[in-house]
Amino acid sequence: MSDSLVRAGIGLRHPHYAEVIERTPPLGFVEVHSENFFADGGAALAVLHDARERYEVSLHGVGLGLGSAAGLDPWHLDRLAALVDRIQPVRVSDHACFCRAPRGKSAGAVHANDLLPIAFTPASLDILCANVSQVQERLKRPILVENLSAYLSFADDSIPEPAFFADLARRTGCGMLLDVNNLMVNALNVREADPVAACRAFIDALPDGMAQEIHLAGFSGSLDDGSIVIDDHGSRVRPEVWEVYRHAVKRFGAVPTLIEWDTDIPALQVLLEQSARADALMQEST
Repeated sequence: MSDSLVRAGIGLRHPHYAEVIERTPPLGFVEVHSENFFADGGAALAVLHDARERYEVSLHGVGLGLGSAAGLDPWHLDRLAALVDRIQPVRVSDHACFCRAPRGKSAGAVHANDLLPIAFTPASLDILCANVSQVQERLKRPILVENLSAYLSFADDSIPEPAFFADLARRTGCGMLLDVNNLMVNALNVREADPVAACRAFIDALPDGMAQEIHLAGFSGSLDDGSIVIDDHGSRVRPEVWEVYRHAVKRFGAVPTLIEWDTDIPALQVLLEQSARADALMQEST
């Protein structure tokens, strides 16, 4: 595969720090969770600087709570801005979720430490747009917003999710981080008759150029016992997710793609094999 083509990346996690730095395997980028590097110094930040000398770095946040009606945490945004200044990442992203809620009239906000789903309503869209715009103004760059794996929905949902993201991008200038695994998890959990077709339809409803990064991961569980599947990022990408990904790269072209693995982290070679498969599918799309 030509070095001029887009390559997939992997999440840079602690068990692989030394091996990635020493081996410098061929990757398009590495991605880290922003909040793990908010300190002004220390070993983790030193590793991230070493990685930045070898790769482009994508900063993926899990704590801004972009859909929170309580607004953004100024400290969190300050630390993210400082990290962006230090690392000069190729992309910055977070989720279309809420995680902050008011404690009371004068007690500030409580952070749920989770990615909680938002309603797809005009009011939720207004909140998300305001918060995304605030982040972008502070960082002086567009960010990407990720679609969520959600285990409930709201009775007042009134905007189809692809249209919701399209309106968000139109109003703020942000892009979308398209998590294909999340699409599949949601399709399975609502018992779509054809989950792959439902995921393809979601992708086809997005505007051209909307997806500027794609996430691939594994999920756990089965619908056979009447339960739900969980987006746990703890296994290889499932065949049906690869099928949807093939459709996504045909639709959007070669897009920087991350192999996301956060639990039961395997040997580095497993992630490299998964990223090589994504590379091959992107090459097919060109």
